[in-house]
Amino acid sequence: MKWIAVVLAALGVVAGAVLAYVFLVLAPNLPALDAVTDYRPKIPLRIYTADNALIGEFGEEHREFVPIKDIPEKLKTALLSTEDARFYDHSGIDFIGAGRAVLADLRGGFHQGASTITMQVARNFFLSQEKTVNRKLKEILLTTRIEAALSKDQILELYMNQIYLGQRTHGFAGAARTYFNKSLNDLSLAEAAMLVGIPKNPVRHNPVSNFQKAKQRQEVVLKLMLNRGVITEAQYDQALHEKITVTGKQIYDTHADYVAEMVRQTVVEEYKEQAYTSGIKVYTTLLKTDQEAAYEAVRNNVMAYDQRHGYRGPEAFIQLPADEDERDDAIDDALRKHPSSDKLLAAVVTEVSTKVVKAELANGDTIVIDGDGLKFAAAGLQAKAKSDLKITPGALIRVLQDQKKRWSITQLPEVEGSYVALNAETGAYRALVGGFDFNRKKFNHVTSGWRQPGSSMKPFVYSAALEKGFSPATLINDVQLSATSEEALRWDPRNDDGKYDGPITMRTALAKSKNVVSVRILKAVGVSNAQNWISHFGFSKDKHPDNLTLALGTGSVTPVQLAAAYAVFANGGYQVQPNLITKITDSKGNVLKSYPAPAIAQDADRVIDSRNAFIMDAMLREVTRSGTAAAASVRLGRHDLAGKTGTTSDAVDGWFAGYAGNVVAVAWMGYDTPKSLGGREFGATLALPIWIDSMRAALAGKAEVQRAVPEGLSNAEGDWMYAEFLNGGGVRTLDMDEAAPATPVTSNNQAGTAQ
Repeated sequence: MKWIAVVLAALGVVAGAVLAYVFLVLAPNLPALDAVTDYRPKIPLRIYTADNALIGEFGEEHREFVPIKDIPEKLKTALLSTEDARFYDHSGIDFIGAGRAVLADLRGGFHQGASTITMQVARNFFLSQEKTVNRKLKEILLTTRIEAALSKDQILELYMNQIYLGQRTHGFAGAARTYFNKSLNDLSLAEAAMLVGIPKNPVRHNPVSNFQKAKQRQEVVLKLMLNRGVITEAQYDQALHEKITVTGKQIYDTHADYVAEMVRQTVVEEYKEQAYTSGIKVYTTLLKTDQEAAYEAVRNNVMAYDQRHGYRGPEAFIQLPADEDERDDAIDDALRKHPSSDKLLAAVVTEVSTKVVKAELANGDTIVIDGDGLKFAAAGLQAKAKSDLKITPGALIRVLQDQKKRWSITQLPEVEGSYVALNAETGAYRALVGGFDFNRKKFNHVTSGWRQPGSSMKPFVYSAALEKGFSPATLINDVQLSATSEEALRWDPRNDDGKYDGPITMRTALAKSKNVVSVRILKAVGVSNAQNWISHFGFSKDKHPDNLTLALGTGSVTPVQLAAAYAVFANGGYQVQPNLITKITDSKGNVLKSYPAPAIAQDADRVIDSRNAFIMDAMLREVTRSGTAAAASVRLGRHDLAGKTGTTSDAVDGWFAGYAGNVVAVAWMGYDTPKSLGGREFGATLALPIWIDSMRAALAGKAEVQRAVPEGLSNAEGDWMYAEFLNGGGVRTLDMDEAAPATPVTSNNQAGTAQ
C-alpha cells in the first residue's frame, strides 16, 4: 500500500507538472484563433466571360470556397464516415473513437485515426506535422478552444475548404475541378469517395500520379460508408464499378489564354500580390460562343495552311534502349519535353512500316496509325526518305484523333495566326485569339504584333479621296505607272495579277484590290493629306511612310488597331476604344471596380462624316460580293458583309478586316520571323477563312443590317456622291489622258502588294 501511495503521489506530481506546463507555459503562447474565427482562405484570381464562362485562374492554391450549406450531403457523409464518424457527438477529442481505433488496429480491420476533424483543423491552421508530445499538447488545447469558438458546421466548413488534396489544390470544391472538372454538385458517389480518400496521403492517393492507390483508398471509403449504413449495397456496388475519368488539370469553359493573361497583368498592377490570394473575380466583355469559335477557327485554318505546305518530319529523335524500364523512362522524358498542344499530342514511334505506325503517348497508351492516317506523312515512310524527314522507331511525332477515334500523323505548325472581334459601337472585345498556342508562344499578336497591313490599308486612302471630290463612280486609269510617267520609273508598283484594265471605277478598283489605281488616288490626294486623314482612324503617323507606298500598306499596324479603324466605317463614323473588363469583384461578389460601357454614337467621338462612312461601307460590301472576298458572302449566305483582304509583298502577311452588323473583326496569318507564306497564298486564302469561320458563330441568328442613307448624299449620277459635287463638280476621272503603250514596260524596280 505504501508503494501504491508513493506511485500515486508521483503520478499526481507529474500530472500537476504537466498541467502547470500546459496552462502556464503552452496556453499563454498559443496563437490567436483569428485564422479560423475570421477565415480568409487563399482563393485565386478568376477571370470570366460576360456570360460567366471561366477562362483563367491564377494563384498558388487552387481553391473555391463553398459554404457548408452548399456542400452535397453525400460528400459530407463520406468524409465523416472516413475521418470522424462521431464528429457531431464529441467535444473535439473523441475518447470513444480513439479506443475503437486501437481495437481496430489490434484486429487488423478498417480503422480511422484518433485525430478528430477539429484536431486536424487545429493542426492544419496552426501547427506543424512533427510528432512530439509538445505539439500534441498544443493540438489538444487549440482543439478545445476551436470547439468553444465555433459551431460544428463552421468547423466542418473550415476543414472541407482548407484541407490539402494534391495538385496544388485546397478544399474539395477545388479538387473536384482539378481532378474531374466538375462542381461539387455534379460529383458522383464514386468520385466523392475518391476525393475523401486523398487527405490521408495526398501524394500516395493522388488520382493523377497514382490512380491504382487512389482507387484502393476509394474502396475503403465506400466500405466504411456501407458499414455505417449511409449507403445501400446497391449504391456501393454501382460506385465500386463506376469508370472514373481523371483530368488532373484545370479545364476552362473556353479557350482564352491570351485574354486571361491581359487581365492578369491589369489586375496585378493594381492589386499586387493580393490579386492571387483574395478571391478577386474579373468579368470581361468576351462572349463564350464567339471566343470558342474564334479559337477553333484560328487553330483549324493555321493547321490547314500547314498541311497544304507538306510534312517537315519528326520533331525529335531518341534512342530506344533494349531494357524495358529504361525504354519507358526515355519515352517519358522525351514526351515531357514536348507537351501536347490541345488535341495535337506528342507520341514516340515504337514500330513502323509503310502501312502501319505504332507509337506511345504520354499516358502510356500505345496507338496504331494506318490507312488515311498515314497520308500526310507518307513521304517520311519511304525507304529513301531523307534522315530528317524519315519516321523511324524513336521518332517523336504529333498525332491527332478524329471523332471516329481514328489516329493520324500531323505536325505542329510553324506559322502563326490571330483573330480579334470588337463590338463596332462600343469597342468591347467579343473574341481574341493572340496566337496558335499560348503555352508555346505567349506573344500576343493581336495587341503587340506590328505588321504591314498590305491592301487592307487601301480603304483609308479611298476614304481620304472622298473628301477631295472622288466618288465610287470616278474613272481611274488602271495602267502601269512606268508606262505613263517618267517620274514613276524610280518606283514602279504593279498589280498583283499582272493585269491592267484601263479605265476602271473606284468601286471596282477597291473590289479587285488594284495597286496601281490606289497609288494614283494617293498621288492625287497628296501623301500629307492622306497621313493626316488616317490619323482620324487611330493610326499613328510615325508608323506609316510619308510616300506613295502608304497606299499599298507598307506601314505597321496591330490587328486590334486595324479592327478599331474598320469600326469607324461599321458604326457610321465614330472612333471606339477597345475595352475588355466590365467589373472586378471581391470573393463575396462586392464590386471593387466597375468599367461602364462606353456610350454609343457620341458627337465627341465622330471622326469622319457619316456620308464618308456610308460610301465606304457600300464599296467594302462590293469587295465581299464581287471582289477578292466574295467567298465570304457565299459561305455565310449574307449580303451585309463588308471588308478588305490584304497581302503584303511576297505574301509575308495575310489579312482580312471586315464587319457585319455591330461586329468588326480582323484575322491575320504570318511567320514571327517574316518570310513568304507562298506564291499562291493571299489574304483570301490565309486570313479570310479564319474570319468566315469565326463570324459564322458571331452572326448566327442575327438579321442582316441595311444602313439608312445620310443626308447630303445623292445617287443621281449612277453611284453615291456628296451632294456638293453634283453637276460636274468633284473628280470624275483621273489620269484618263495617259494612254498605255503598245508594249508593256518592264522594270526591276517594282513593288506592290497582293490581294
